[in-house]
Amino acid sequence: MTIEKNVSLQPFNTFGIDAKAASYCNISTVETLIQTLKTQNGNPLFILGGGSNMLLTKDIEALVLHINLKGIKVIDETENKVTVKAMAGENWHQFVLWCLEHNYGGVENLSLIPGNVGTSPIQNIGAYGVELKDVFMSCDAINIADQNTKTFTKNECKFGYRESVFKQDLKGEYIITSVTFELTKTNHKLHTDYGAIKQQLEHFNITEPTIQEVSKAVIAIRQSKLPDPKEIGNSGSFFKNPIISIDQFKKLQENFPDVPSYKVSDTKIKVPAGWLIEKAGFKGKRFNDYGVHNKQALVLVNYGNAKGNDIFQLAQLIQKTIKRLFNITIETEVNII
Repeated sequence: MTIEKNVSLQPFNTFGIDAKAASYCNISTVETLIQTLKTQNGNPLFILGGGSNMLLTKDIEALVLHINLKGIKVIDETENKVTVKAMAGENWHQFVLWCLEHNYGGVENLSLIPGNVGTSPIQNIGAYGVELKDVFMSCDAINIADQNTKTFTKNECKFGYRESVFKQDLKGEYIITSVTFELTKTNHKLHTDYGAIKQQLEHFNITEPTIQEVSKAVIAIRQSKLPDPKEIGNSGSFFKNPIISIDQFKKLQENFPDVPSYKVSDTKIKVPAGWLIEKAGFKGKRFNDYGVHNKQALVLVNYGNAKGNDIFQLAQLIQKTIKRLFNITIETEVNII
């Protein structure tokens, strides 16, 4: 266990914000994690995964534990299904590619989502009609207070839209060390009706796609809309798509007949936050070294040396404007630190 002092977190967050950690510890084994937690005696901790779903607005005075646990293995399989366990520090997209190489289906629509495996249940990541909960079996997590390990079932995780028990009731109490998935080996259930996947497959002249080809389509769509964090600092979608009542949607539709929507239930409708932000005039707008991406209004970007607070203030301006124009509250998907 090596604790470094005054470490820049710029390489460890996809926004590329140069915040400093007062103390930093790289965690590569579960044993090191447990040992480190025991020595802290309740001192403040900051848990860092892939750094893809956060905006740092200040230096971190707590000890930063960077979870870099590695490993992927099959723990059970039948003729049609396979159970795969991945450690928390595995890059999410690399895990998806590993599954595709082995022809394991279920995660292909989640290709190219930034971040690590360990943070995927916290956010219940999702894209193009698929959510993590659809392939999730369980996860192992260590209780920060007593260092005991608990296995959380799908029901215990209380998954919702970009939500889980780890963002609500148990926020800050556990560190996820591994996630176990149930994937298909045969008879893969493809999800190609959401978004532009069908059009992209047609563009590739593919009529009967494999899971690998669905992934290729998703990657092409994401790359056409979303900036690469290695080139422009960002955290992907900054805001959640708001879910509103049917009555509220009808009122919105009266003023904006072209508003796109997705039915959630008999009483709820999901409206794309990107459409609202673009309609409000923010798409492509730049403020010095930060702004809104010109291809996807959901994405806030750091063009170079922006401060986290600059981007946060822009996010607040967007939220206030959307509320004023549409009477809709949009929530951040990214964690503000």
